[in-house]
Amino acid sequence: MARVAVLLMVLVAVSPAVATDYTVGDSQGWASGVDYSTWVAGKTFNVGDTLLFQYSFMHDVAEVSKSDYDGCSASNSLQSYSDQNTKILLSKPGSRYFICGTPGHCSSGMKLAVTVAAASPSTTPAGGSTPSSTTPTTPTTTSPSSTATPASAKPPSTSKSSTTTSGAAARGGGSGIYGALVLVLGFLVGNIAVAMG
Repeated sequence: MARVAVLLMVLVAVSPAVATDYTVGDSQGWASGVDYSTWVAGKTFNVGDTLLFQYSFMHDVAEVSKSDYDGCSASNSLQSYSDQNTKILLSKPGSRYFICGTPGHCSSGMKLAVTVAAASPSTTPAGGSTPSSTTPTTPTTTSPSSTATPASAKPPSTSKSSTTTSGAAARGGGSGIYGALVLVLGFLVGNIAVAMG
């Protein structure tokens, strides 16, 4: 029976983390007049998450270097998108910088900096309850204005986020199907162990 418990703990420890899809700017999307420094504050972006930029034909999304982000220059962009519904996978840890390449838009605040943390494995117990999580690190952002207030000094937003999770559970949680599979597998292994004596 001890083997069954060890097997269940191993299976739960290797359960996949569920990625999060972030709609940049929430319901306002990728548009002029949105404070993306405020939008990014308090969010933790992990490897495997995606950013969804939704915007009109008057805008685009350019991924740029830190210096081009600071200078609002899209002339040396790493990637450029204009499909009005751009989904970008955050595939590795580090900082990523995005601006609108339409003249004047970036300097008016249409820019986004995100810090991507390494993905962490799930630690959901076999019973299906989610343990309390540790406090996430707030991503570093660069404000479009020179008199920015630190994110920690702002009160938490009461607006509803349009962040969605892919899969059946939030980050760090196992899906119901996965949990059922673990229980059935544990039951079968336990019966085999009892039958073998």
